[in-house]
Parts: sequence; C-alpha cells; structure tokens
Amino acid sequence: MTATSAKAGATASGDACGQALRSDAERNRSRIVAAAHEVFAEQGLEAPMAEVARRAGVGIATLFRRFPTREDLITATFASTMTDYAGAIDVAVADPDPWAGFCGYVQGVCAMQAHDRGFTDVLTRTFPNDKSFEADRDRAFRAFAGLIQRAKAAGRLRPDFVPEDLVMILMANAGVISATSNAAPQTSPRLVAYLLQACAAEAAEPLPPPSTSRAMSRALQRLHQAGQTC
Repeated sequence: MTATSAKAGATASGDACGQALRSDAERNRSRIVAAAHEVFAEQGLEAPMAEVARRAGVGIATLFRRFPTREDLITATFASTMTDYAGAIDVAVADPDPWAGFCGYVQGVCAMQAHDRGFTDVLTRTFPNDKSFEADRDRAFRAFAGLIQRAKAAGRLRPDFVPEDLVMILMANAGVISATSNAAPQTSPRLVAYLLQACAAEAAEPLPPPSTSRAMSRALQRLHQAGQTC
C-alpha cells in the first residue's frame, strides 16, 4: 500500500468515525428532548435533570454536555411548541373577522395546552439566554393584545376583557385537563366553549376587577410549586 492510499484510507476511516459520533450525538439529543417532554409534563419544569437522563437512557454527564443548563433543555424541548404558538396568533390576526380570530386563537392555545401540559409553565417563565424563544413569545403577546382591541372595536368582545384573562382561562383549562386526563378528552373543549361564550359582548355583565400581570404570575408560580410537591 502506498503512502497516498494509506492516508486516504485513514481519512475515510476518520470521516466515518466522525459521522458515527455525530449520529450518536443527535440520537442522544432526540432521546433527551423526548424524555424531557414526558418528565416536564408530569413533574413541572423544575423536575430533576437526573430523571430526564434516566428516561432518555443516557448518563447525566451526557445530558449536561448537550444541555449545560436547565433553561437550555427547556427551550430546546419547547422550541417547536413556541413556534406553533407564535404561528397561531399570525393566523388569528390574519382573519378578517377579529372575533373569529380571537375565538380560534384561544381554542388553539388551549388545545396546545391539552396536548403538551408543560406549555403553560413555559409561557409564564422568561429565558433571557434564548433570544429567539423570547422574541416569539413577546411578539405573540403583543399581537394578541392588538387582536383584543380589534375584537372590542368590532363590538364582539366584552369591553372589560384584558390579556391577563387568557392566563386565567389557561389556568382553568389546566385544572380540567389534569382532572379528566385521557378519560374524558372532550371536557376541555367544552369548557373553552363555555368561557368563550362568556367573553362575548352580548353576554357581558359586570365583573370583579381583573388581577394584575404580576399577581397572576405569582399565582402561577405557587401553582407550579404546589404541583411539584404533590
């Protein structure tokens, strides 16, 4: 064998080895993300990282090589969900009927919540190290606030609805989802339909004043903590 052919063989072997390592790394990443979806749904976003590693079938060191911080794992786990969330508001805003867009958006977000129970937790946390993740959420919130004003101006949405009311709806839906689970999946859509009817301007009656964004955030934080101790 000539020196040239030997070098070529070594290069080919090295390339194959590198490809195998990359494939193993990608498989590990996919397994970790899938396991994180399960664990976060069951135990909340503060679930032990060791439990995620155990379910993924990898060592804790492997998990931390792929995701150095909990925030890195959370944003990777919910990246596609956040993209879908931001896309849902684009569809709602594009609807020429702002009331139909509003209802469709609320129904869509609640359906996402039923499909992925960790979703509500993600919406109430900040992830300053992931600019894209934060940008999607902030854009969706601003667009939803604008949709609220359009639906009110059209005379279809009750005038006292505020963005924080969506958080209240999600909290109520989370309770129903938790209670009914897979045994009665039609319960959540029925609850959402009831609540949307209550949001209609023609059904409006005086309400107690809404909670502030800070108060709702504190309430959600306590709810998450209570769930972690159950």
